[in-house]
Amino acid sequence: MRFILLPAVVFAASAFAQETKVSQWNGYEKIDYQFADRAALIVKPKTPAPGNPWIWRTEFFGHEPQGDIALLAAGWHVAYYRISDMYGSPAAVELMDKFHAHATAEHKLAKRVALEGFSRGGLYAVNFAAEHPEKTAAIYLDAPVLDIRSWPGGKGKGKGGAREWQQALEAFGLTEETAKTFTGSPIDKTAVLAKAKIPIISVCGDADKVVPYDENTKPFAEKIRKEGGVIEVIEKLGVDHHPHSLKDPKPIVDFLLKNALRD
Repeated sequence: MRFILLPAVVFAASAFAQETKVSQWNGYEKIDYQFADRAALIVKPKTPAPGNPWIWRTEFFGHEPQGDIALLAAGWHVAYYRISDMYGSPAAVELMDKFHAHATAEHKLAKRVALEGFSRGGLYAVNFAAEHPEKTAAIYLDAPVLDIRSWPGGKGKGKGGAREWQQALEAFGLTEETAKTFTGSPIDKTAVLAKAKIPIISVCGDADKVVPYDENTKPFAEKIRKEGGVIEVIEKLGVDHHPHSLKDPKPIVDFLLKNALRD
């Protein structure tokens, strides 16, 4: 009996392929699979742009997807990795870094990724960028949570969320008392982002009752500008937390195409 030894990479590729499910999403090929026991997906453009740029939706994949669809048409990949209920904690950022390493190696995506943070996804997007500015091309925030005390804490104008607040406290190892002086929210990371010159665009309603604008995007943007960073804010006058994005995502897409494609 003869035994033929095949290269290890063949087995690795096969194992990866066995866990994938290929389908269509808005006319584009979508690959669903498990990575580190968590759901992950990649949506592939029909013709990839040079360098394989990608945007990473950190939460709520498929909600108001017009920006993602427009970027797919421009040759970008779209990714999602499910790390819900971790609120951008260090453990969440560590998982994100592992997924980034996987996506850039397995799918040959660009080293620098554009991070897309809808609502609580802002916690993930900004905290990852602050920890890994060298892996970040740009940040697109949409009605983003940028201070956990605002949401889910409800320590300001918003009502917050009791269950989510307890999850956030646990994720960061906080108590009600220590949360008062907590400095691990995105609003505390502006100096790092500004120094790295990471371009940021934020779209938000100025009448947001869930994630109040003047507790999140407004002070965040003021700090970024004061520290010499790059941020563009699109305010939707009289708009609450929903709807997210813009009916015509062209301003968002143009910003990313202009600012995110850098070495």
